Amino acid sequence: MKKIVITSDKNKSSLRIKLKLLKILKKNNMKYNNLNIVIGGDGFMLKTLKKNKDSSKFFYGINSGNYGFLMNKFSQKNILKNLKKAKLISIFPLEMRVINKTGLLKTSVAINEVSILRQSRQAANLSIKNGKKDIIKKLISDGVLVSTPAGSTAYNLSVHGPILNLNSKKLSISPISPFRPRRWKGKIVSDNSEITIKNLNIKKRPISAVADNIEVRNARTIRIKTNKRLKFNLLYDISRSLQKKIKLEQIRKEIN
Repeated sequence: MKKIVITSDKNKSSLRIKLKLLKILKKNNMKYNNLNIVIGGDGFMLKTLKKNKDSSKFFYGINSGNYGFLMNKFSQKNILKNLKKAKLISIFPLEMRVINKTGLLKTSVAINEVSILRQSRQAANLSIKNGKKDIIKKLISDGVLVSTPAGSTAYNLSVHGPILNLNSKKLSISPISPFRPRRWKGKIVSDNSEITIKNLNIKKRPISAVADNIEVRNARTIRIKTNKRLKFNLLYDISRSLQKKIKLEQIRKEIN
């Protein structure tokens, strides 16, 4: 058994939680093979996962940010019990391959979504294919998202995309402020799909491709598919599993 690795951002509340946690783990001499405890918000968790592309590791997030959808709530009293009884959820990320206007290839992975965004004041002109089949030949919009089930309650939900069940084996393609066709609501496709998005007007209407928080500017062609060879193992408290959080989002009502 290896010692538990604790990673935190530099937020004061994160550092306070880290000190408390270190004392508890030292006092109880707790060990857990390949466990990484990540303290921060969703953004810090995404960054940490991308730095640790090892399918044998397990990640338990503790929220010290605002919402913390991917994280657990810290309980000083119950942390040991929560770690021992945590539920495992394995997530396969999206692989983004971008060819920019100069022909340079750049790659990244996305746990939540790949966002294709207009880069100027003018709307983007895009074509979208699934394999060789057209999904939409010409979309004029501010952009489009390709979202995983885990990311379907994030940016995807904000653009009125569907919430996907964690075990659905689906991806959501959702337009951002579509102008033409105005009533196109997007499409749900299999997670075995290979999606190709092309910029139809590179010179006048540049676009960016963003894998979670990694941006590639002046994109010409973007290819997106689920990377089944890469797996992230996330641990959640039984009382607030990721699946339960997604179900709560489906019934949650906004309060002004």
